[in-house]
Amino acid sequence: MMRTHHVRLTAARLAIAALAATGWTAPLVAAPAASPTVLRISGSSTVYPLVRQAVSRWQGRAEARGVKVQLSETGTGAGLRDLCQGRVAIANASRPINSKELRDCQARGVAFLELPIAFDAITVVVNPRNTWAKEISTVELSRLWGRQAQGRIRSWRQVNLDWPDRPIKLCGPGRDSGTFDYFNKAINGDEDNSRTDFTASEQDDQVIRCVAEQPGALGYLGFDRYQAARDRLKPLAIDAGRGPVAPSVATVQKGSYTPLARPMFIYINAQALRSQRSVKDFVTYTVRNGLSLAEAAGAVPLPSSTYQIVESKLYNQVLGTSFGGSTPVGLSIGEALRRSFDQNRRPQFR
Repeated sequence: MMRTHHVRLTAARLAIAALAATGWTAPLVAAPAASPTVLRISGSSTVYPLVRQAVSRWQGRAEARGVKVQLSETGTGAGLRDLCQGRVAIANASRPINSKELRDCQARGVAFLELPIAFDAITVVVNPRNTWAKEISTVELSRLWGRQAQGRIRSWRQVNLDWPDRPIKLCGPGRDSGTFDYFNKAINGDEDNSRTDFTASEQDDQVIRCVAEQPGALGYLGFDRYQAARDRLKPLAIDAGRGPVAPSVATVQKGSYTPLARPMFIYINAQALRSQRSVKDFVTYTVRNGLSLAEAAGAVPLPSSTYQIVESKLYNQVLGTSFGGSTPVGLSIGEALRRSFDQNRRPQFR
């Protein structure tokens, strides 16, 4: 037996030596690569630029090594559905979670945290070649965008008699957008009270292109997305009865840009926060750097001291929503934050 084994080993060594002489070398077998941790985030196109800034900065940090971030711009409604169905750890939202979404989360046993992250000014925009419109009232916006306008209000003169009798082309967010919901509640009294004969998309780039390429167009979108395309769009001041007010960081912070100013949120799956270190690290980084991230994204930052309160809410894992499943309209930054952090207000769905 020993001799046979020796012969076999010698034959094997000779075979290897012969192959080596021809330049062949044994292949290196790599160890299997560790599967990357995947952090999934979806939701609001308005919150997207801020969270994209956070992802870009956070991925350069040591704690992000081995983490793959999938960030999708799907609209608030789609993002909150993903959260309630357990498909994402984080949902970006440009309005509070609504009662239907609350029931969906509760039915599936998905608890969550609701963290305000910045403020927004929904911005009504026209093509820069529009020479007649510089401001628009909330009454005129309702005349133009309400359900009763469908198929009837088709020209600029029908909105304002001082404007030309030219066709008006409407561009705006789709029904999965929190911007769609908030705008229609603020202007038309109900999230669903909107005409449908307009070019709609949950992708803000599509809304920007629609307005920028058509001289007779009008649309609305988040302030940060307007800021990023300001050379292609012209904003209109909004008159809610006290004179026209232009959208800006200053007018939102002063509380004079009403009723189209609103808080923006990130919603975090509570189980993912407890069980996935990457979720905790990313959310903590985002909150701690919220002011600079909001400024870099062109959004309206919360007061600097407020981000410390948001971090405390995160640290203490305060679950549920403080908005009762509704979308309040016309809240100032101070009012929205008092509602978010009022310890006497019982959060819904613990």
